[in-house]
Amino acid sequence: MTARELHIALNSGRLSKTNIDGLVAELSVLPERTGDLLQEVFEQDPTDSFNASWVFDHLMRKKLVYLLPYLDEFTGGLSKLSNESGIRPMAHVCELLCEAYFKRKDATFVKNITVEHLEKIMTACFDWFIGEHKVAAKVFAMSSLFYLGNKFDWVHPELRMILEDTIAQGTAGYKNRAKKTLDKLTVLGH
Repeated sequence: MTARELHIALNSGRLSKTNIDGLVAELSVLPERTGDLLQEVFEQDPTDSFNASWVFDHLMRKKLVYLLPYLDEFTGGLSKLSNESGIRPMAHVCELLCEAYFKRKDATFVKNITVEHLEKIMTACFDWFIGEHKVAAKVFAMSSLFYLGNKFDWVHPELRMILEDTIAQGTAGYKNRAKKTLDKLTVLGH
């Protein structure tokens, strides 16, 4: 698949789950297309199309390591995202990166993700968490912020304060994740 073929596939109408799975299968053996896919994510953001974001999220679930050469572009573009349907998958990719870095302590990710990358992820996640966004983006951001608090001391107290202020008004899914996160913060003494 060439970059042009990828562009056409992503911009020819809404993709079904089967189409997404097919593209992910193709891209799984083409790490060099990851940069092109990421570019499509940011180009589609101001439009009503979110095919690239969905494909990107599903590819990262299988091949997160493909993102490493493009961390500067990925983290640099997070704060510019505005399409709600694009933010959710990117928030999920942030969570995947934080899990690889903090939870699994995967040496490849620890070596390649810089403090600057983490700070940009943290900024975007706080924006999504406290902004007017849908629950899924908030939940992914919440998880990422919990992990990021292991590196940035001020994050856990701030996260606790926001959770305590917002949990009562949240949806069932939000309340569930917020309670689990508050419990984890309590165990850590925050």
